Amino acid sequence: MTKANNHETPKAAGFRMPAEWVEHEATWLSWPKNPLTFPAKILGAVEEIYCRMVQALSRGEIVRILVDDEAARIRVARMLESHGAVMDRVRLLSIPSADVWIRDYGPTFLLHPDSGERAAVKWRFNAWGEKYDDILPDDATGDAVVATLSDRIFRPGIVLEGGSIDVNGHGTVLTTEQCLLNPNRNPALSRERIEEIVHAYLGTERMVWLKSGIDGDDTDGHVDDFARFVAPGRVLCASSTSSKGGNASVLQENFDILRSARDQSGNRLEVIPLPLPEPIWLEEEQRWLPASYANFYIGNAAVLLPVFGDPMDREAVAILRSCFPGREIAAIPAVELVYGYGGIHCITQQEPAAR
Repeated sequence: MTKANNHETPKAAGFRMPAEWVEHEATWLSWPKNPLTFPAKILGAVEEIYCRMVQALSRGEIVRILVDDEAARIRVARMLESHGAVMDRVRLLSIPSADVWIRDYGPTFLLHPDSGERAAVKWRFNAWGEKYDDILPDDATGDAVVATLSDRIFRPGIVLEGGSIDVNGHGTVLTTEQCLLNPNRNPALSRERIEEIVHAYLGTERMVWLKSGIDGDDTDGHVDDFARFVAPGRVLCASSTSSKGGNASVLQENFDILRSARDQSGNRLEVIPLPLPEPIWLEEEQRWLPASYANFYIGNAAVLLPVFGDPMDREAVAILRSCFPGREIAAIPAVELVYGYGGIHCITQQEPAAR
């Protein structure tokens, strides 16, 4: 593994985080098994979701999957093969993990636009403000992933999760005040200092600060649950008219901020409303599920779109198809997945292709 100079930032070295739609070499996943996140009664359904995701992704790129041991590797390989995954593109890596949220504890990959060299940023992970002691060990899981890479590795030394940022690949990043300014992440850092560090390690110039996230999101407002770039100047923003929960007013405020925001070149963004499904209330646990179509993932061959058996599913498919006409829109039932407080984007991490 090549280490970066501790005093050099990715931006100074010419790197930037590419947009998710840029060609991938691979997608990273971690196989589900944590009983606190996915109890036995739903784990089988979550594994079925994973099989459908890998089947769709493996048609266009490598899929790297963390498994705990050899027994898990054999079992998962059999499941994936039976579901039609392209096994020549599946890599099962014996890297133990506490849970599935590799978007948040894994590395953020960068590219150098001139040389095509790839690099990675390893942020600190503290289980979303130390909410879950059982998941804190996944900071070390991220280090184990980094240890498999031959890329340059940068370590900013701050807490940040991959789901809290979304980039257009040209210099603009979306985030929320609720998450990045939360005192349970980096209490000693000012807003200005956090923005400076994010730009230095993502290679961005313009940060759009949105307010807060959707009901049921235990990450303190990750942006990937409601606002996502689908082109350099185009953003999908979740929208709700439901009287249930508190999403309607929060999302309207975020929508208005995006409509008045400007990108790295000073241009206004095109903001397209993306409906939310009707809020899902989990009666036995007295909580909302963070169900959102915005938690999609853009693969080489397919866009993985969570659906919920809701009348709005069809409209969400149509909107994503209009944004990505060259890719299959793989609609994947995801109610059991969001039971664990996250969605398809939360459990994936893109590794762009070095050029």
